[in-house]
Amino acid sequence: MRLLPRLWREYRSLIAFLVLMALFRSAIADWNVVPSGSMLPTIREGDRIVVDKMAYDLRIPFTHVAIAHLHDPQRGDIVTVDSSAAHELIVKRLIGLPGDVVAMRDNVLYIDGRRADYQPVDITGVAGDASSPGEYLDEKLGHVSHMVRLSVLAPSPRRSFGPVTVPKGEYLMLGDNRDDSADSRYFGFFPRSELMGRATRVAYSLDPDRHHFPRMDRFGVKLDGTQG
Repeated sequence: MRLLPRLWREYRSLIAFLVLMALFRSAIADWNVVPSGSMLPTIREGDRIVVDKMAYDLRIPFTHVAIAHLHDPQRGDIVTVDSSAAHELIVKRLIGLPGDVVAMRDNVLYIDGRRADYQPVDITGVAGDASSPGEYLDEKLGHVSHMVRLSVLAPSPRRSFGPVTVPKGEYLMLGDNRDDSADSRYFGFFPRSELMGRATRVAYSLDPDRHHFPRMDRFGVKLDGTQG
């Protein structure tokens, strides 16, 4: 029984630091590893993304219990979702807000009957394109634009859906890699209580195809869609 007091005296600074770091990562900000390519080209496999845990709600640490709503999620936000349907933490882009009527026809989005605008983008050297070529487009939804990837050889069987109306308190999420993403087309709408935070930047990136060599050009890259 004397061991614990002695350990506390000798390592209390380290213990306090670890506890405060855990609280910080749970309630304020965190970084997450991205293991898949469902958000290509915006987020690549091996990216470590910075997540603002206070973007929407102030929560009791280590829980989903919100004690204050700070901001409403916005269309175009990249969101981490602790999904009960997917049984894991996923990263997707917020497309449909509560009350929106959303439809997709051959990977073309419609929100409240208005068609998203698409412009081709020339991207070379994106990981994964050698075996599965991709087409890259700038997708503009209202005042928010971001890039999406469409598969040239393997289009998704769910490239069309809806129209569906997003329920109150829930959100429709899609991956930017539209033909290779398990998102609301598979798991349904995501309740606000499962939205853990907003991804803002790439902290750093390790290339899994090059023995996890650092991708220096990815360090600090901004992730949010552009306004305009």
